[in-house]
Amino acid sequence: MTTDKDYYAILGVDPKADDDAIKKAYRRLAKKYHPDANPDSPRAAERFKEIGEANGILSDPARRKKYDQMRKLGAFGFRGARPGSRPGAQTSSSFSFEDLGGLGGFSDIFSSLFDRGRKGQARKPAGPAKGANVDYTAEVPFMVAATGGKISISVPFNEECATCRGSGGAPGSAWKTCAECRGKGSVSFGQGGFAVNRPCPACMGRGEAADKVCGACAGTGKVHQNRKIQVSVPAGVNPGAKVRLTGQGERGQKGGAPGDLIITFKILPHRFFAREGNDIIVTVPLNLAQAALGSRIRVGTISGRKVVLRIPPGTQPGTRFRIKGQGIEREGRKGDQYVEVKVEVPDSLTEEQEQQIRDFADAAGLKW
Repeated sequence: MTTDKDYYAILGVDPKADDDAIKKAYRRLAKKYHPDANPDSPRAAERFKEIGEANGILSDPARRKKYDQMRKLGAFGFRGARPGSRPGAQTSSSFSFEDLGGLGGFSDIFSSLFDRGRKGQARKPAGPAKGANVDYTAEVPFMVAATGGKISISVPFNEECATCRGSGGAPGSAWKTCAECRGKGSVSFGQGGFAVNRPCPACMGRGEAADKVCGACAGTGKVHQNRKIQVSVPAGVNPGAKVRLTGQGERGQKGGAPGDLIITFKILPHRFFAREGNDIIVTVPLNLAQAALGSRIRVGTISGRKVVLRIPPGTQPGTRFRIKGQGIEREGRKGDQYVEVKVEVPDSLTEEQEQQIRDFADAAGLKW
């Protein structure tokens, strides 16, 4: 077993593939290489295991993000020695893969292989591990963001498989010592004159394996599910604001505490209202007569009530009128609403209308 696996290549998808493409590729390959369909093919069983491993990483947004980071940093191929260094010399790196937790045993694999500057440190024994944090961007309707309320979101998670309870083995299957690691739970990997231990990818570090893998999770012990959550949106929340829901992330390993769910608010535009800080901006069309002679118009507000606004004679295009106290209330402060007028010129005029405008322009001393 080697660590230089390209999960995208295993599933036969582009690194920019979306979730649906990954899901379709996994289902197609899992059906093709399932042990039940290939009972006498060790290669098919190995391929099936690789497919499940790839899907377990790429179907999880948080794990896929961290995997892509490692992929971009060259974690799937050893880099050559620096110019001028002596043969066999190891180079140190200031980057540590310990910060890329959440990939289960695979983060330990990459850490042990590439954090060479920490070679002398003792490795911590595996124990309870906190679940990974989950980042999610929630779209919030403009009015909910302005006045406050609740939204319902559907967040993708990798949950423990209910069929096998996270073991990866089919219910009722027999367990035996892992042939890959011989029950140790780890395997030794040599490269470039040195060797490291890493969690056994065949048994996920358990030291034993089931004779039949769970069909629901393809032996990974986890399934991809969406969890519906109600989120409270405070009034006047700013675009890009974040809220942390403690314990709502992925479940921990070996009894560890669950991670957190970190939500970033994305405020959707409104067809009529816009926002500048705590102020609300609206644009209202006026015809030539209303702008020239003055008028009264009714303007909607985010509170739902209509306000009568007086337009004085001779109002110019782009003029703003303030309606005090009709903006967004946030942290005890309330903004205003500004109404910007847009004078609309008719597309066509009758001969009589054209003559009337000419007479008006001549009487007012306007050049045209």
